[in-house]
Amino acid sequence: MPRTRTHPAAPAASADLRPGVRRRPQATYRRLRELGPVVPVEISPGLFGYLAVTYDACVYLLRNTPSLFAKDPTDHWEALTSGQIPPDSPALQMMMPRDNALWKDGPEHARLRGAITGALGRVDTYALADTVARVADRLIDAFLAAGQADLVAQYADPLPMLTVIDLFGSTPDHGQRIIQLVTRLFAAGSDAAQANAALEAACLELVLLKRAQPGRDIVTYLIQAGLRDTEMVQTLLLLFGAAAPPTAKHIGRGIQRLLTDERFAGSVHTGVTPVAAALEEVLWTEPPVSNYSPLYARGRQYVGGAPVEPGYPIVISFAAANSDPAMTVDYDDRAGNRAHLAFSAGPHGCPAPGLARVISEAAIEHLLLDRLPTLTLAVPADEVPELPGTFLAGPASLPVRFQPARTGR
Repeated sequence: MPRTRTHPAAPAASADLRPGVRRRPQATYRRLRELGPVVPVEISPGLFGYLAVTYDACVYLLRNTPSLFAKDPTDHWEALTSGQIPPDSPALQMMMPRDNALWKDGPEHARLRGAITGALGRVDTYALADTVARVADRLIDAFLAAGQADLVAQYADPLPMLTVIDLFGSTPDHGQRIIQLVTRLFAAGSDAAQANAALEAACLELVLLKRAQPGRDIVTYLIQAGLRDTEMVQTLLLLFGAAAPPTAKHIGRGIQRLLTDERFAGSVHTGVTPVAAALEEVLWTEPPVSNYSPLYARGRQYVGGAPVEPGYPIVISFAAANSDPAMTVDYDDRAGNRAHLAFSAGPHGCPAPGLARVISEAAIEHLLLDRLPTLTLAVPADEVPELPGTFLAGPASLPVRFQPARTGR
């Protein structure tokens, strides 16, 4: 991709962000914090922007949207408006403007977010936990007789997506097609643009089905809120993206920590430490969305004394903010403390963190406490591979062993 303009980046921060985040994330964040609260980086090859790496800077940015910083990139991102970014860029699919609440400011954001919070507020959390248990049983039964599994590919990744499909009231066949397309889109491959187009078409089919056959589901509730078809499609994409991949990575990391971290493994199984407390610690130390929520300066701004030029995305590093020494306290001193930024903050913060917590907690409790309490890692703890991307963090696979059993319960 041609670089038509020099980014105001310091040489030490101009390298591709991804290798350091993948191999040594906290060391990378420490190095960047030494350069300032907001640092110029190359987010992906040829895509320049800023990364906010201190807790105070991230909170300032999130809470001053939309007054000083915009969410809608249309008039603020020079690389986008000048056509510098190839349409099949995986980063573009994560950052391009869409007709949903995440990328809107002002009254339009309030209207679309209100529809989402209204729809999600009608979800019965007790029924949701039962749905998670039902989905979990189906996934566990599929590998139970083998005595081994990859708990990322066979459990953590599909479980939230199957749960969301259930909440959307989709048919099994149509839901499976949407799951495959979402997986392709978030795999960050070269066919991201094609996967996105196919996923939009599949979501439109679901919207038209629910307009003709309404039910007690989130899609119907959004339709009743008055969203247009284009808004419905992009809102469903937002809900898929916000609910499924991050929750999947939270489940995967939570399982990994419970199997390897001495602070949790024994105490969770004996009931001394609730699964919820262990998962909250994961949100502090290894949030599933490590870097995201791009913002755009409305004119030249200063964040913690650091200048931020307009025309470039400012990415929030939730992982760096949570580990900032200026506000981080030890695990023993932050029990019950939910001041982390794993669910973002400000007007664009997660609209339903409680539902995400229900899915993660129910999934892990059902697996480790109810069905397979004796499973163990099949590889050394330090050989568990990590995801390669910039935005999501978690184990890429989680091989485990357990005593084979029949599926009858």
